[in-house]
Amino acid sequence: MTRFRSQLLLTLCALLTIAGGACQAQSQDPPPPQKVFQYSARADAERLYLDFSVLKGFYLYHARFSFDSGTDGVAIGAASFPRGETHKDEFFGEQEIFRGKFAIAIPYKRTGTAKTVDLKLGLQGCADFGLCYLPQDWTATIALPDAPASGGARPSVFDVGRAPAVSSATDDLLPVEQAFAMNARFDKPNELTVAWQIAPGYYLYRDKLTVTASGKIDLGAPNLPAGKPHKDDNFGDVQVFRDFVEAKLPFARANPDAIDVIITAGFQGCKDNSICYPPGEQTMPMVLPATSEFSATAADAPAGPVSEQDQWAARIIKGSWLSLLGWFYVAGLALSLTPCVLPMVPILSSIIAGQGAVSTRRGFTLSLSYVLGMAATYTGAGALAALAGGQIQALFQKPWIITLFAGLFAVLSLSMFGMFELQMPTALQTRLANMANKQKAGTFLGTALIGALTALIVTTCVAPPLVGALAVIGQTGDVARGSAALFALSIGMGSPLLLVGASAGQLLPRVGPWMNTVKAAFGVLMIGMAIWMMQRVLPGSVTLVLWSLLVFLTGVFLGAFEALPANPTGLRRLAKGFGVLACLYGALMLIGATLGGDDPLRPIPQAAVARASAGGALATAKPALDFRPIETVAALDQALAEAREAHKPVMLDFTAEWCISCKEMEHNTFPNEGVIGALKPFMLLRADVTANDKDDQALLQRFRSFGPPTIAFFDAAGTERENFKLVGFVPPADFTKHVTSLAAL
Repeated sequence: MTRFRSQLLLTLCALLTIAGGACQAQSQDPPPPQKVFQYSARADAERLYLDFSVLKGFYLYHARFSFDSGTDGVAIGAASFPRGETHKDEFFGEQEIFRGKFAIAIPYKRTGTAKTVDLKLGLQGCADFGLCYLPQDWTATIALPDAPASGGARPSVFDVGRAPAVSSATDDLLPVEQAFAMNARFDKPNELTVAWQIAPGYYLYRDKLTVTASGKIDLGAPNLPAGKPHKDDNFGDVQVFRDFVEAKLPFARANPDAIDVIITAGFQGCKDNSICYPPGEQTMPMVLPATSEFSATAADAPAGPVSEQDQWAARIIKGSWLSLLGWFYVAGLALSLTPCVLPMVPILSSIIAGQGAVSTRRGFTLSLSYVLGMAATYTGAGALAALAGGQIQALFQKPWIITLFAGLFAVLSLSMFGMFELQMPTALQTRLANMANKQKAGTFLGTALIGALTALIVTTCVAPPLVGALAVIGQTGDVARGSAALFALSIGMGSPLLLVGASAGQLLPRVGPWMNTVKAAFGVLMIGMAIWMMQRVLPGSVTLVLWSLLVFLTGVFLGAFEALPANPTGLRRLAKGFGVLACLYGALMLIGATLGGDDPLRPIPQAAVARASAGGALATAKPALDFRPIETVAALDQALAEAREAHKPVMLDFTAEWCISCKEMEHNTFPNEGVIGALKPFMLLRADVTANDKDDQALLQRFRSFGPPTIAFFDAAGTERENFKLVGFVPPADFTKHVTSLAAL
C-alpha cells in the first residue's frame, strides 16, 4: 500500500509537471530520465557493477532501487551501495539520495554457462526544481567473464568455501587488476574480509599480502590460510596462492555509527613462466554500516573467555563515570602491592626522611604532592603514547634515560650521607648540592617533580587495566574516559604512599643522632634503587657484584667488624649480628657472580649447585620450556606456517630485560611443572623486545600490544585467539588453567 501511494503521488506530480503545474519550477521540457540518470555496466568474476553519472541538479533515491536477474542460471545477491546524502523529501520524508557519480556493486552466482545476464533495474529520481520522474524499469545486458573449465559455480560472496577463478580468454598478459581482482566486504560488525580472485596461470605471494584501512577503524592482524609451497627464482622457497584466497581481519571501530573507510590491499604476483608484476596496491572505498554490536577493542571473539584487558576496556566504554573511577581505583590499589610499585615506597620515604622531623600533616601533604605528580605524568604520558600508537614502557627504557635516573638516585643517596665533598668539578658539585638543598627544603613542587620523573621509570609493568585504558584511548579516541581511568588507576597505585607519608611523623625519630642513622639507612635504599634500575642495562653478573658490594658495605656500616663495647645494649648486639649476616651474604653474592650467577635472591647458579651435588658431574636437569626466538614479523609468519602444517597451537611470549613482570613469569610461572605439562602440545615462541627497534615495534603493533609481558595464543588452525591473550604477571595455577582451557577447544 505504501509503495502504491508513493507511486500515485509521483504520477500525479509528473502529470502536473507536464501540464505546467506546481511540481515544475521551470517552463522548458525536462530531459528524459535516460539522459539524466546515465550509467554503464560491467562484470568481474564475482560482482556486477553499475557506474552512474547523474546530471547536476538531479538525484536518485536509495530506497527506490531494485535489482533482479532476467537470465536463467544467474542469481543476484544484495547490492552494496556507497554512502549517500540525507535529503528532506516532501513526499517520502527524510531519504538517502545519490548525486553525481557513484557505483553500485551487486554480487551474483552463475550456476549455468550463461555468457551474459539481463539485469532488471528499477530506480526513481527527481530534480531539485521540483520535478519527480515516474518509477523506471530498465534492463541492462551485461557480458560475463568466461566460466571456469569445470563448468562449476564461480566463487562469490554466496560461497563459504573457495573455488577456482575465471580463466582468461586470451594468452596475452592480463592487466594487473584483472589478474588479481580484489574485493572486500564487512561480514560482521567487527570483521573485514578481503578476497583476491586470481586468474588461472597466475599466483600471489603470501608474504606480500597486506591490508590497511583509512578511517576510524583499527585493523588487526590478517588471518591467512597456508599457501602452496613454491620454488621462486627471486625469493627462494615461498608460499603462494592460486585461484582464490581471502583474509579475515578483526578490527576495532571508533563508534557504532556508519563510518566511511578506504581499504588498501598491497600485493605482488606473477604469471607462470612469465613476468612478475611489481608490488602494487588496490583500493576500495566502503561504508562500514552502523551497528549495535559495538566492540572497541577487537572483533567478535571466538568461543572462550573474554580477555581481562577487554573486560576493563568494556568498563570504560559502557560503565558510568562513577563505576569507571571506582573500578580503576581498586585496580590501582591491587597494583600497588606488585614489585612494579613497591620501589616507590623507599623513594618517597627517603624524600620525607630528608626533611628531618616532620609532622603527620606535612608528611601527608608531601606524599600527596608526590602521588599527584606521579598520577599526572602517568596519565598524560599514557594518553599520548596510546594516541601515537607507541609502547608506553619502551619510551622510557632507553639506556641513557635509565642511567640518568639511576644517577639521580645515587646523588640523592649522597645527600643522605652528607657526602657532597666528593672530588667533582665545582660547577657540577654546586648544582648537585643545590638540587639536594632544594629537596631538603621540602617544597611541594620539588616533591611533585620527583614523583613525575620517577612514575614512568620505576612503574614499568603492563597490566590488564592499563592495557584496557590505553586501548580505549588509542582505538576509539575517547581521551576523556580513557584518561580518567588512567588517573584513577594511578591514584589507587599511590594511595599506600599517602599512608607512608601520614605515618612519617610518628615513625621517624625526632632530630638528633638517631636521625642521621635513619637518613643513612635511606641513603642505602636509594643506592639500591639505582642498582635495581641499572640491572635493566648492565649484564646480570655485573649487577650481582654491585649488589654484593652494597650489602657487604651495609654490614660494615652496621658494625660487623667492630668490637662490641664492654656493656653493649641489646640493640647494638642485634645491629652487629645483622651486619655479620650482611657481610656473609655479600661475600656469597660475590662468589655467585664469579660462577656466572645473576640473581641476588639466588646468587649461586643452579648449574653450579648441580655439579656440586653430583660430585662434579651434572645432575639430571629439571624440565624447562624451550622457546624459539622470534625477531621479525617474517620469522613469526614462518613459524606460524610450520605450526599450522604440524597442527600445533602456538604461544608467543613478549619479554624484555627491563620488564619486571617478565622476570616474575620466568622465575615463578614458566618453571612450574604444571605449566610445563600444559604447554607440551604448543609451539613456544619468544620475542625479546628489549632493543625496541623497528622489528620489535612491528611485532608489538601487529598484536596491538603496549609492551611486555604480553602472551598471544594461536589455535592449531593458526587463528589467533585474542580472547585468550594474557597481559601482566599470571600465577602458575591460573596460567595452567588458562592454557588447558585453550588446548581443549
